[in-house]
This record gives sequence, structure tokens and C-alpha cells, in this order.
Amino acid sequence: MFKHKKRWIVSLVLMITLVGLAACGEDEQESKEVSSQGENAETEATAWDALKEKGTFTVATSGTLFPSSFHDGENNELTGYEVEVVKEIGKRLELPIEFVEMGVDGMLTAVKSGQVDAAANGLDITEKRLEDYNFSEPYKYSFGGIVVRASDDSVVESLEDLKGKKSAGGATTIYMQISEKFGAEPVVYDNATNDVFFRDVASGRTDVILNDFYISNTAVNKFKELGVKMSDIYYNPTSAGILLKKEDDSIKNKIDEVLEELHEDGTLTKLSEEFFAGEDVSKPIEGIDDLPVVELDQ
Repeated sequence: MFKHKKRWIVSLVLMITLVGLAACGEDEQESKEVSSQGENAETEATAWDALKEKGTFTVATSGTLFPSSFHDGENNELTGYEVEVVKEIGKRLELPIEFVEMGVDGMLTAVKSGQVDAAANGLDITEKRLEDYNFSEPYKYSFGGIVVRASDDSVVESLEDLKGKKSAGGATTIYMQISEKFGAEPVVYDNATNDVFFRDVASGRTDVILNDFYISNTAVNKFKELGVKMSDIYYNPTSAGILLKKEDDSIKNKIDEVLEELHEDGTLTKLSEEFFAGEDVSKPIEGIDDLPVVELDQ
């Protein structure tokens, strides 16, 4: 009798032990699964997720570049083609936009350091910049132009004539690089408005302004009385996009989706014609590839 009872007790102990071990195994497996899910969630977090969590899209722009980014109206409101494109992107992504105004020379650094999330100010998409930054798909196509004194038709008749001329602009722009490549003397401005540039050319303080043709031409027509005009020299086809930090493509992809919508529903064309005196800069220009291209190191 005692032998049977002893066997029964041993069996019961073994059964309890096995059940306990099985429970521990299940708990350990469940713990591993939860840990794995947490690691996967952390791994899959994107720059877009972080931006949405932050809740505001900060975008650098000049606020001084008519008609792309400038202050207008009774309330001195920030507006312009690129400003309104960014506002529309924010609206469709349900993401509030906060503009941070600064000179072009500081924008690239501000994006790289994380001071701002992006920059929109006629920033040309170049192979060199693509090594260090992300760009959205283009929302503006143009080419290089030159602003000269209206009273002097012989300031420049070719890019080679830039040698020795005083060229006004931002220190790190593509256009200042072109000026210096042809021997011009750089005269650097810190986020000045169009009229300041134009008055200095008219007065002889500087000689030329190399910049985007459509921006320059629209501004020259607005400020006709300041004594400047466009030269007949055109060069370097360009495309401009929103400049982003070199992270994953999640923010770029979201912006590109909206830009495609803005192309398809005609919003980009409408905004372009509003700010560029009827010109549609949102589409590639026919025959643009025939223009001369100035090769740059950066």
C-alpha cells in the first residue's frame, strides 16, 4: 500500500514539474516575441514617422526672392510660387508648415544639421548635391539668365565677358560658381531683396546678376524703373526641388506623391502662371537641352 502511495506521489511531483517547465517555456517564448516585435517596430521607424510625431514641417526659405519667396500685401504675408507649393504640400499631408527665413548660403547647412527639415528656394538639383542631400521631384524647370544695366548693352555679350566684372549673389549658389569660373569678382549679399540687387547693378556698384531666368525676368519686369534688363545670354538648364536631409526616402516619397497630384490636377500650373506672369515653369521646357552647359566641380 505504501509502495503504491509513494509511486503516486512521485508521479504527481513529476507532473507538476513538467507543467511548470512548460509554462516557463511559454513565458520565455512570449517574452522573446514581444522583444522581437519591439525591435522590429524600432527598426521600421522612418524619418516620416519622426516628422509626423514632431507635428510640424520646418522649411527654410529666403522671404526676399520675388516671385518665388517674398513678403507681399497689407499684412506683409510670406508668399510666392515655392512658398505656396510648400503650403499646398503641407495641407495635403495634413502637416502644419513653419517657414524659417534665411539666406541661401545657410540653407544647406541648416538642413544637414537638422535645424530645419527642408529648404525651398529655387535650389537646383545637381549631381553633387544629390551626394549629400535628398531632393523631391522637380516642381520648377528653368535655365540661367543674366541681369545687366539697361544703359549699357556691352556689359556682357558672352559668358567669357564676365571676366573682371563684379557679379552679385549668394556665395554658395550655382550661379556664383559659374561667375567665378569665368573670372568674375564675387560681390556677396546676405539675403537681400531683388530691388537691392538691381539698384546696385544700375548704379555701377556691381555689373551683373547671374540667376534663374524666370525669377530674374519676372523681377526685372516688376522693377522696370530701376534701370536693369535681361541680357540675351542663356545657359545651363536647371530643375529645382525641395531639398531634404540625406536619410531614408520616406519624406521624399510622401512629398513626391503630393507633387504628382499637384501636376495632375493643374495646381502647379495655376500657381506658376500666377507668380511668373503667365509662364508655366512646372513643366520641362522644349529645346532646353540645346543651351550651353557650364560644368562645375560642385
